[in-house]
Formats: sequence, structure tokens, C-alpha cells
Amino acid sequence: MSEVSQTKLIAGAIAGKVVSFPTDTVPALAVKPELGQLIYDLKQRPAHKPLILMGASEQQLLPYITGTSRELTIWRETMAKYFPGAVTLVLPASSQVPKVINTGDPTTVGIRIPDSAIARSILEETGVLATTSANLSGEQPLTTMAAIAEAFPQILVLETSLYSQTELIGSGQPSTVAKWEGNSWVILRQGKILFET
Repeated sequence: MSEVSQTKLIAGAIAGKVVSFPTDTVPALAVKPELGQLIYDLKQRPAHKPLILMGASEQQLLPYITGTSRELTIWRETMAKYFPGAVTLVLPASSQVPKVINTGDPTTVGIRIPDSAIARSILEETGVLATTSANLSGEQPLTTMAAIAEAFPQILVLETSLYSQTELIGSGQPSTVAKWEGNSWVILRQGKILFET
């Protein structure tokens, strides 16, 4: 479908198309959560590898998690410390999370708010999207919109000529992933951000 304006990309995402845009780590493939299977098909991704839910704000993401009032207090303090940023928190999933997001363990869901003004402005309009890196499964993440448009001609890719390079360039490193287990955080993947458990 090729590279499109941010307005067209947002409209496409709302209509249920797979889209791609820059984030603070690597560019994302993104789609409405209930249509997550489209990303698995595109990437030839094994079903047991979960997608993460990316949002523009804590308010957007809170309906997708569930916990005690004490847990929610702790989680929100952690979000305040690390969001927006290159940290994914894996938390107990609410009934609003479609099973396709994490077939390996549908009781949990990874959530993230990217430290990217472009990504957040898109997510503010589309609502929460299911996301992953833009690449075929097992290959290195693609880092430019042009490469993504070439690899995935059937999706909507953000046309980036109007943005500054500083807005577009992510770290190239994946997010740090921390999972809530019992009463504490467990690091599943250490990325650029040092997470204190």
C-alpha cells in the first residue's frame, strides 16, 4: 500500500489495516488488538510469541490489565517512573485483551508507552494497538520506513519526509521487559533502560 500521511495511517489503523510507524526503539508493526492475527500472518510469527499493547497514555492501557488495588498502585508508580520509555511491563490481563495477543499465556499482557511523539500522537487517535517489530520472524528488525514499505508492500507505512531525523531515529535496541510475578518484578529481557526490581 506504500507510504502515507499520518492522517491516512490513522484512518487505516482505525479501519483495521496493519500499519507501521517509528517508535523510540525500532519501528512497529501495529494493528487493532482483536486483529492481531494479521501481524502473525505477515511476519510468519510463531503463535506462542506474544504481541504487546502500545498506548499513548496510562488511561488508555489500564482497562487491559487487572489486579488488586495494592497491585495497581505499585504498577502505576512503576509506569510513572518508566513511561513513556523503552520499558514493557508484563501484567495480569483483563478480559478486554483478545486471546490472540498472547496465546502462550493469555493471562498476561505486555504494555508500553513509547517515548516517541510521533508514535504517541498516532496512538492518541487510534487507541491502543497490538504491536511488534517490523521484520519477518527470526530476522533482524527493519529500522527505516523505506525498508518496511519494501518488505511489507501490503501495509500502510508512515511517510516520514516531513519529520526531523531526531523524531524518527529510535535506539535500535528492544525495550526492557519486566514481568510482575507474585509480589515483585522479574526481568525477562534487559534492553537499553536499566530497570530496578
